[in-house]
Order: sequence, then C-alpha cells, then structure tokens
Amino acid sequence: MCSCIENRKILLGPSLRKSKTKPNGKKPPAEEKKQYLEAEFTKVRVVDFDLKELVMLPREIDLNEWLASNTTTFFNLINLQYSTISEFCTGDTCQAMTACNTIYYWYDERGKKTKCTAPQYVDFVMSLVQKLVTDDDIFPTKYGKEFPNAFESLVKKICRYLFHVLAHLFWAHFKETVALDLQGHLNTLYAHFIVFIREFNLVDPKETCIMDDLSEILCAPAPPAPAAPSSPTSAPSPSSHNHVTER
Repeated sequence: MCSCIENRKILLGPSLRKSKTKPNGKKPPAEEKKQYLEAEFTKVRVVDFDLKELVMLPREIDLNEWLASNTTTFFNLINLQYSTISEFCTGDTCQAMTACNTIYYWYDERGKKTKCTAPQYVDFVMSLVQKLVTDDDIFPTKYGKEFPNAFESLVKKICRYLFHVLAHLFWAHFKETVALDLQGHLNTLYAHFIVFIREFNLVDPKETCIMDDLSEILCAPAPPAPAAPSSPTSAPSPSSHNHVTER
C-alpha cells in the first residue's frame, strides 16, 4: 500500500457506478452488533509493519507532492475495495448512505442538499475525486508546475468523502467482505488511511469519531512479533450513540 512519488501517474481504476448524493433523510436501521469489531476479524491484516513510519513525510519531499501521491493512491485503493462488493450495494439494500448512527447527504457545487442511495453517493464521491486527481491544474504532474493555493482544502474534502465510503463498507458490507475473504485488505487499507489523515490533520476528528472504536483497535501499535498469539489488547468498547446524525 506504500505510495511512491514516481507512481503519481497511476492509471485510475474504472469509475464505480455513478452515484451523486449524500445519504437520504431516513432513519438508518437500529444499530446492530458490529461484526467488524470482533477479535477474529480485527486481527486479520495484509501487512505487519508500522504504518506511522509509512505515512511520515520523507525528507526532501515536498508536502503537497506527498499529499497528492498518497491521496491519489487511497482513491484508487478505496475505489477498488468498494468495487468488490458493489453488486451488493444497491438502491434496495442501501437506501441511504449510512455508517453507524450517521446518514450522509450529498451537497452539490451550489450547496444544495440531495438525498440519495448509498451507491449513488459513492458514485458521486468517486466521480468528483477522479475529476480532481486527473486535473493537472489541481494535481500537477509536470515538473515545476505549482500546486494551487486551495490544494490542501481540496485534499481534506477528498479524504472526508473517502472516509464516508470506508465507514459504509464496514457498517453495511462487512459480511460480504468476509465472505470474499477480503477483510484483511479492508482492515489494512482503513488503518493506513486513518494513520495518514491523522498524521496531516486532514479530517476533523468529529467526522471520524463514529468509527473510533475500530480505529483504536486497527491503528494501535502492532504488538511485538512473537510467534505465539499475544493476548488480545482490550479494545475500547464501542461508543453507544442513540441518535441519528445527518451530514
């Protein structure tokens, strides 16, 4: 999952189904037991190295270049991860873009709030992000071309939307992910992403707090490498939210 500056021109994966909204305004289903927090699943990872070291800005690398490279890579990886379960994410199964107690709404360029299904919302996200990361005026690829003044705010916007997609994957499609034996990929991608956005303060903690229970487990420093399974670290109990948040 390591992103390299030389790979900035990575070919973008095919767009996911076009969806263009934020969650609709209906109350999400009652909160269920979070399968993704069970130890048998959280211990499954694809890699076993220190993600903090992976995301730190290397010396001699421009900050904006590092943010651009990583953001583009995360977009491709999350796009790919969602595509593995996209056939299960339909307007019937996911009538709103939900994650835990939160329903996300899509806001267009004029700020108009639109309700939509989860696949529509994800498609809006992926279409917008693909448009941004392939715009050479925003994500420049030519040597010497400057990043725009608003670059960091755009990166923050992209990361916030990508977080919504990851949260929905865990909340609504973890069973399908397990059935496909891809939970290790999803866990590792999520942990890498969270460590990255924390390192550079790219997403407000108020936005990501709905998944804090998972983040604290997956982003905890890796235990020492002994072969014998170490006793599971006590995972923070999931915060119990009784209300529905609309965003």
